[in-house]
Amino acid sequence: MLDGQSASAAATMIERFEQIRPLLAEHSGRFDTDRRLSDEAFGALSDAGFFRLLLPVPLGGCGLSPLDFMAVVEHAAALDGTIGWLVGNGGGMSRAGGYLPLEAAQKVFGNPSAFVASSTGAIGKAVPAKSGYRIIGRWPFASGAPHATTFAALCEVDEGQVPGNGRIVLAFLPREAVNLIDNWHVSGMRGTGSWDFEADNAFLPAEFVCDFQPNPTQAGVVYRLPGVSAFVWTVATVPLGIAKGAIDALISVSSGHRRLGITVPIAARELVQAEIGRCLAKCRAAGAYMRSAMSALCASVESEGSDLVAARINYRLACSHAAEVAVRVVLRVNDLIGARALAESQPFERRERDVRAAAKHIAMSAEQFVIGGRYALGGDISGASF
Repeated sequence: MLDGQSASAAATMIERFEQIRPLLAEHSGRFDTDRRLSDEAFGALSDAGFFRLLLPVPLGGCGLSPLDFMAVVEHAAALDGTIGWLVGNGGGMSRAGGYLPLEAAQKVFGNPSAFVASSTGAIGKAVPAKSGYRIIGRWPFASGAPHATTFAALCEVDEGQVPGNGRIVLAFLPREAVNLIDNWHVSGMRGTGSWDFEADNAFLPAEFVCDFQPNPTQAGVVYRLPGVSAFVWTVATVPLGIAKGAIDALISVSSGHRRLGITVPIAARELVQAEIGRCLAKCRAAGAYMRSAMSALCASVESEGSDLVAARINYRLACSHAAEVAVRVVLRVNDLIGARALAESQPFERRERDVRAAAKHIAMSAEQFVIGGRYALGGDISGASF
């Protein structure tokens, strides 16, 4: 898809999000107690196409560019971290339509409510069998598991070699082939339903298995991003979206809210004005760095340049930096609003828990600063994951 077409598609998706915003806001209060997205919220997002953001256009998807995808996910996360996380995961994994053979992709995404839940938190086994593989293992953190129709499991092909030396693949298992384990009891991002799933010798035809760094079946740089970078990218913009949502929430109540013992509304206090200005600047700077780093990564992939390692490391630095900025911004906003930020009825308390949880994801690990610094200093990064 051309950049102009992608931008237009992204604008359409944001318009659709605004149309369903009242319903999503109404149901968001249930996410924590239910520990999953409500069926109504999932249905609204699915019907509007938010789980097809990266699905190739010929397969009925939006086919967004990397930067436009980030904009849509961030917009969703500003309303609610759970929604942003699942739009990022579900919409992000729809890129599988650009990896799989056409017939297999049509089967995975032929269901209008298709949602691919993925996990890179463990590596299972893919044992070669006639016309396919036997899939064995248990995988954690499959966000959106309660509604998922397909589960993408990271596996090592078991051909009798020493474990750890085999080919790494993604196996796209239908829901009926896995056992779901409802063990998502956490403090933040409770509504994401990030359950474990397991497969016990489940047969999977070969067309539903592809290399973790796949050979694309569709045109577009989206489908040629390095495997690790692609997984990171689907959720890395969520913390910034949560931070921007926190700022918006403070702004919406600031004209009428006074802290105890202070006679002027917080909107009229220069301390608050200065701090909100700083928070906005930090979020915008972190977002610009992420987009610049993603643009450089895409350019390197397109040109097959020698700077791909540096571009990948730079992008991971940008993601980890953005997560740290987002956490600090949300904490500062909650400090400014005072005790009101403690109330579950207010739009502040859950954002603090959610942004902390999101920032703990391996996609935004502080370990990336070590790798980036080691690389800059000429150290050995041959065993590093980035």
